[in-house]
Amino acid sequence: MGFSNYRFWSISFTMMPCQPSYNFYNNDRGKIVSNLKEIEKAILSLPSHEFEKLKQWFFDLDDQRWDEQIEQDIAEGHLEAFAQEAIADFESGHCREI
Repeated sequence: MGFSNYRFWSISFTMMPCQPSYNFYNNDRGKIVSNLKEIEKAILSLPSHEFEKLKQWFFDLDDQRWDEQIEQDIAEGHLEAFAQEAIADFESGHCREI
């Protein structure tokens, strides 16, 4: 189950020049958490089973963003020099099995 399906919290992120703003709306309690310290405090107050769900969601999001960045870097040719160097090393015998 993704974090977007989580029934207690909804999240919005707004990026202003040099000033990120985070808004966590707790639908059960009506509280708005709007800065990083408040977010950290809210996370620390979660029961362990809810924290585990949040942690898994965060890891999944991080993995997704990593994959998207690698795909974008490949599409834009940013990794081409590394690929060519690896191919040249392989073809010249500077590689070994691991």
